[in-house]
Amino acid sequence: MTIVIFLSILFVVLCLFSVGQASLSLAPWLPTKKGDFARICRLADMKPGEVFYDLGCGDGRLLSYAARHYGVRAIGLELSLPFYFICQIRRLCGRWKNVRCKYKNLYRENLADADVVYIFAESRRKFKGALPDKLKSELRPGSRVITYVFPIAEWTPDAIDKPGEKDLAIYRYKIKR
Repeated sequence: MTIVIFLSILFVVLCLFSVGQASLSLAPWLPTKKGDFARICRLADMKPGEVFYDLGCGDGRLLSYAARHYGVRAIGLELSLPFYFICQIRRLCGRWKNVRCKYKNLYRENLADADVVYIFAESRRKFKGALPDKLKSELRPGSRVITYVFPIAEWTPDAIDKPGEKDLAIYRYKIKR
């Protein structure tokens, strides 16, 4: 019985550590408003067969929406163990087609095959330095980067969706070389 208690405590500690690590990496888990899924996908101009990445995908709801409604191959990266497990369980139970969730740090994933990358980072400071540099160096010309609420510092969006005063802003950037 002692080993079960020890393993349970170890699992909880690992989960809490991963949640903290994920929060520091990009953002604490704040779910994207479900009502904004359609706005995000429309602004991204997704087409069937394209590859859509959600960096910090949480429970995978946006991945599922994009795959079901737009026919994209949706890939989510998540560093928080609890949310990764939730995403995997939802994916398996929902039989989500064309959806994949990876327990992986976004800086260790090559995004070269992405047509659309979605990011909801906590603040503008996350959009300086390493992340924008990674996106510019790995994404192909014409790839789109969508950010929710916060723009990328020093980048100029080619489109902004903010239909009303109470709506959150969504920014689209097209990669150019």
